[in-house]
Amino acid sequence: MIETYLIAGLFAFLLTFILCLLALKLFPKWGLLDRPERYGLQRKPIPYYGGLVLFMSFLVSVLIFVKLDEVLIIFLLAAFLLVFVSFLDDMFGLSPYLRLFVQIFVGGMLVCAGIGILSISNPLGDPILLDQWKWTFTLDHVYTFSVLSALFTIVWVVAFINSFNWLDGLNGLPSGVAAIAGATLFLLSIRPDIHFDISSQQPVAMMSIIVAASAFAFWIFDFYPARMLMGDTGSMFLGFVLAALAIFSGGKIATAILVMGFPLLDAAWVIVRRILQGQSPFKGDLKHLHHRLLEIGLSHRQVLYLIYSVSAVFGGIAVFLEGMSKLYAIIAMVCLMVIVGSIAVYFSWKKKEI
Repeated sequence: MIETYLIAGLFAFLLTFILCLLALKLFPKWGLLDRPERYGLQRKPIPYYGGLVLFMSFLVSVLIFVKLDEVLIIFLLAAFLLVFVSFLDDMFGLSPYLRLFVQIFVGGMLVCAGIGILSISNPLGDPILLDQWKWTFTLDHVYTFSVLSALFTIVWVVAFINSFNWLDGLNGLPSGVAAIAGATLFLLSIRPDIHFDISSQQPVAMMSIIVAASAFAFWIFDFYPARMLMGDTGSMFLGFVLAALAIFSGGKIATAILVMGFPLLDAAWVIVRRILQGQSPFKGDLKHLHHRLLEIGLSHRQVLYLIYSVSAVFGGIAVFLEGMSKLYAIIAMVCLMVIVGSIAVYFSWKKKEI
């Protein structure tokens, strides 16, 4: 079985790599370039919309290596809708409220497909059940929804999508973190000692190694200084896929929180800060953690290596720890985030005073 996973990963890697080479040649001819002057950058435009490459590679690889069923079809349709709208946003700039609506809608598509968070593990006692409050209605069939589960799932998906989108402020950051997150979910999915039916994890493991390999191949072109950018098309797609894989065939919520801890906490802090300052949470700025780290004197690559290292370390912890140990790891990750963020903000202020 492991050989099949490795073959799928190698196929996804090579396909993404080849498509990236083609994009470098074809995107400039098609006018699919970024607009560096918008951000005051003094360089020539480079190929943009690399998310199309990531989506095509993922789609082809999944169709080849994963058995199609109704749930997977809905998942892929939701991914396509998000990629399509994100591509239009990259091209023309759409309303943030429309983007949010689409994110909620694709989260709802997962719920309708039966992909949802039914319970949250509680190391202090029994699991927290989210499927107690049900809503039933009849169309051609009788449909039953667990209201709290559906709401939690949609919030989870929207949070993950936007956290990944906000990572795209540095070349190589979203692709690198996605590769680490995908690899972590893959390793967790193939652990036989934590799954009652390891065969049920096969689709998750396969899609996890596919997204990890695709992101890693794209990272080669995305790493600073980038030769191609993924745009919102790619960052939102990666966020959506990883959010879904974390809850597909059994929740891996704690694992996803650990490997994505910095981006998720940064996103939460940015939203709170903007609201407290009377700003729209949808209005972008240069005050994310990775921007703060740049302000205090770290180089682009040093910031990347720092965040990669944190994601990889806590991702590795997530694979091997369970129960209370995983809770302690989450607490440690939050404390580390607060310490690093506080140091970055403090030295950023001190630098401005000088």
